[in-house]
Amino acid sequence: MTSTMASTNTDHRGDTSVLELTGGERAELESLARQLARTGPGLVDDPGWQATAREESCRLPGRLSRAVRAFRHDAGNAGTLTISNLPMPAEPLPPTPTVPDSVERRTTVPAALAVLLGSELGTVIAYRDEKFGALVQNVVPVPALAGSQSNGGSVQLEFHTENAFHPHRPDYVGLLCLRPAHEDQVGTQVASIRRALPLLDEEALTVLREARFMTEAPPSFHAVGLSSPHPVLGGAPEDPDICVDFHATRALDERAEKSLAQLREALVEVRSDVVLRPGDMIFVDNRLVVHGRVAFSPRYDGNDRWLHRVFVHLDHRRSRRHRPDNGAVLT
Repeated sequence: MTSTMASTNTDHRGDTSVLELTGGERAELESLARQLARTGPGLVDDPGWQATAREESCRLPGRLSRAVRAFRHDAGNAGTLTISNLPMPAEPLPPTPTVPDSVERRTTVPAALAVLLGSELGTVIAYRDEKFGALVQNVVPVPALAGSQSNGGSVQLEFHTENAFHPHRPDYVGLLCLRPAHEDQVGTQVASIRRALPLLDEEALTVLREARFMTEAPPSFHAVGLSSPHPVLGGAPEDPDICVDFHATRALDERAEKSLAQLREALVEVRSDVVLRPGDMIFVDNRLVVHGRVAFSPRYDGNDRWLHRVFVHLDHRRSRRHRPDNGAVLT
């Protein structure tokens, strides 16, 4: 499958596409983000501020805008885009949060960046039952959640489609690094079904395309949820979408269980490890790519890993029934 990123001078490092901003592009984007961060009322979740962010996303540096649009058209075999050399605040960051459900309500420069880039890709959305519906969420290690399969845990996070149980799961997940882990020890792991598909036999493919699986809501949702029976692979047989959470998806029969295990092995074989550093933001096509995280040892000293996370939908209309007042938060 041919990459669509060539015209943007995107660097293909291993299995992931990386666009590194020039100094001039970085300065241009910083000016835009600072202006947006100062825009009243200074609250990320305010509908008026969100509307301004959507308008201002049209002013991204041209090469960056073209890269994001090309990625939206076709995410390529890897299914990810990393944008590096994004502007970070010159002033010292506050300590990394350590409480559950940590979010960014104020319009800081990093929060504005995350929303600007997400808005160029599609529409930034959230879920009422996850982190209280905040559009910009913090991914940080939380002592009380250390052993959990969640964004606050520090054990190995199993490969998963984000919110796989939900009928309106995100089309894209964006992760912006504010602070790296100690000694760069944490890698975001990604694996594309486009790379794994040739490793699956026909029997497994047949089973994975049938509604023989159910998925529970992740621990981050403050509501119990269980999907209806669903296939793990859907869409075009030669280029399917994937929907699975290897911690929360269970097979409904023995053949389905074996096929799920084969899929996991194939994804592990083609995985890539991405170490994010300050000013890096990775977008993952949630329809093609599962992601996870290696285990790490946080110190809870104020200097642990800190990411901002945003979710993006391409077709905002499809979820209208679940968005009160036509807002950005799904019930």
